[in-house]
Amino acid sequence: MDVVDLGEFYSSRLGQVARRLIAHRLRSRWKSLKGANVLGLGYACPYLNVWKNEAQSVFNFMPARLGATHWPNGKPGLTALVDESSLPLDDSSIDFALLVHSVELTHHLPDMLDELWRVMSAQGKIVIIAPNRRGMWARFDNTPFGHGRPFSRGQVTQNLRDAKFVPTGWSNAVFMPPLSHRFLLRSAPAIERAGMWISPGFSGVLIVEATKQIYSIPKTPALKSRLRQLNPQAASAPALQTHRRS
Repeated sequence: MDVVDLGEFYSSRLGQVARRLIAHRLRSRWKSLKGANVLGLGYACPYLNVWKNEAQSVFNFMPARLGATHWPNGKPGLTALVDESSLPLDDSSIDFALLVHSVELTHHLPDMLDELWRVMSAQGKIVIIAPNRRGMWARFDNTPFGHGRPFSRGQVTQNLRDAKFVPTGWSNAVFMPPLSHRFLLRSAPAIERAGMWISPGFSGVLIVEATKQIYSIPKTPALKSRLRQLNPQAASAPALQTHRRS
């Protein structure tokens, strides 16, 4: 998959329906990112528009193996071609990161997650949209979610924990079959509601939220107080005896 294939998919009727279903989940959970620095990693452009007018900054980094495309149309570009294992960003500079067509297509997942940990702020959140190993969309190659590596919930969790992220929320999206039949496309919202009620574990994609795990370091006064509790005492020297010469 490259940006040409991804662009063609999201221009199709099936891609437009999939985008609306996923964007609805994102918007319902993260209603506002006012004043935040928002990073898209992979091919997140179709989903970033909902925050573009309220966030402080919004841009999309595209891994070199995918290629890059201009976005948004008719306006100054907000995309860049990067090495996902070496992001050109300062430490703790990002408040919200959205990974789409990223974790399943990269060959450097641990390095990419380590870089994300570096650039995320202390209160920042990352949101990963990944193909569900148990869902139908991972079994059809007519969509981008059928390429690369699909994930189970446990696999996503393990990769996040290895990179010092803590999963804090889960959601599911896209329950309709990955087919362009007109009836299925029209019925997609109803199928979505039924899927969430009947079999949420078999969605087409997993949506996971995670936060940066930060280890606390004891302050110096606390260390000193523990040392004082030991209350070391100097041992008294034995008394010296003097002897007179008779």
